[in-house]
Amino acid sequence: MRKFWIAGGIGAGLVLCLLALLVIGTYSAAAGMAGAGGRAVGLAKGAVPAAYQSLVAKWGTLCPAISPALLAAQLYQESGWNPKAQSPAAAQGMAQFIPGTWQTHGIDGNGDGKRDVWDPEDAIPSAASYDCELAKYVKDAPGNATHNMLAAYNAGAYRVIQYQGVPPYRETQNYVKTITTLAKSFEAPVGPVASSKQAAGAIYYAQEKLGTPYLWGGNGTAEQGGRFDCSGLTKAAYHSVGIELPRVANDQWNAGPHPRRSELLPGDLVFFAHDLKDPRSIHHVGMYVGGGYMINAPYTGAVIRFDKIDTPDYIGATRVTSDGAKALPGANAA
Repeated sequence: MRKFWIAGGIGAGLVLCLLALLVIGTYSAAAGMAGAGGRAVGLAKGAVPAAYQSLVAKWGTLCPAISPALLAAQLYQESGWNPKAQSPAAAQGMAQFIPGTWQTHGIDGNGDGKRDVWDPEDAIPSAASYDCELAKYVKDAPGNATHNMLAAYNAGAYRVIQYQGVPPYRETQNYVKTITTLAKSFEAPVGPVASSKQAAGAIYYAQEKLGTPYLWGGNGTAEQGGRFDCSGLTKAAYHSVGIELPRVANDQWNAGPHPRRSELLPGDLVFFAHDLKDPRSIHHVGMYVGGGYMINAPYTGAVIRFDKIDTPDYIGATRVTSDGAKALPGANAA
């Protein structure tokens, strides 16, 4: 449930007209930016939980083949920042090392005299160190050093050397694309983020739902009377243009790069969190339409409506991309 809401005194009809003009005007401006992507470095504000941000920022520069954003993408894809994660294959900790690999490649990152796979202060440095070891093994293979390192992580350094680059395995090629794409959702943009081609269609879908009563857990099904909650609405809106988002708001956060507040465009997802330093505390999402407003399904007893985004719990925004959504953990699960 949102904690902060700003009541407006403008009549409903006038608000709808005003917002329609904002959507059209701002989206027209966005169209001129299509394809204008910017090189990105560092970590986007709020992209990494505060407890791990300094570790990722430090160890993500261990060697040229990795970056803080790439290391963050691997950790998020492996465990969703859960230091106690354990897979059926016995992979352990935030970086999901199997015991044999940890025994060989785990390091004492915090210098306390022990290597603990469950301790992020060891697991995060070990993940970076292992990446850099793999990069050294395949440094003579032609092609992109980062792609070759990721391929070695997935298929083994021998295969990268054998094929002189990313091997022709679908799983490996998908892994390389997934991590490099997901990394964009952790990067701090230093230039304009490319506008979304599907945004207009997603906005149109959401606008058609204005006035629909809110339903906790609502996905808009016939059984639910076509009602939505916040993330159900954004998921359905992007589904209408062929992009599949996760169901939960804080998982939708990593579906693309993060534009600054001053660079928001219609169709961007805007997020609100209990802790502005921890994206896992996100509790609400809406769809930006321009002029400081969003379409959102706010809370029980309310209807889908326009609201201002500038509230104390605003954590940031995501420009959804098809590749970004596909890169999210579990996105390709059957």
